[in-house]
Amino acid sequence: MKLGIISDTHDHLDHIRRAAAEFRKQEVDLVIHAGDYTSPPAVKALEGLKTAGVFGNNDGEKLGIARIFEKIGGRFEGDFLKIDVDGEAIAVYHGTIPEIKEALGRCGLYRAVITGHTHVIENHLEGRTRILNPGSAHGFDKSATIMIYNSDTDHVEVIEL
Repeated sequence: MKLGIISDTHDHLDHIRRAAAEFRKQEVDLVIHAGDYTSPPAVKALEGLKTAGVFGNNDGEKLGIARIFEKIGGRFEGDFLKIDVDGEAIAVYHGTIPEIKEALGRCGLYRAVITGHTHVIENHLEGRTRILNPGSAHGFDKSATIMIYNSDTDHVEVIEL
């Protein structure tokens, strides 16, 4: 399965639209947003893509974000999301508490753990678990980045917006 991974968009609608266009171009099966949308329009910009996500620590309009996810037909679970990809579990957690992120990576229950929060790209193995952080799609005067993860081949591509 091909996953588009995005995080820490912080209402940068132009970058979210660029990311959505790239996800469409790459024909991803599912977009995973690891939190910090900030407000509902950031979720709305992903409309038309199969999308799943979790809250980040900077999401102020939580009820509005949850409602927009429902409106666009996305899957939203709050602070933690477990999804099945190719018969294996993938965990999605914003990463606000480092000890929780580390425990998810070390426990061996997940094929991948997808996080955000730090605005730093991560792609490494912890045992058999791939730890992924796409960096920040906002960029904050640095490179704005997203990821494409192919779970069939375990290939990860970082894309600069």
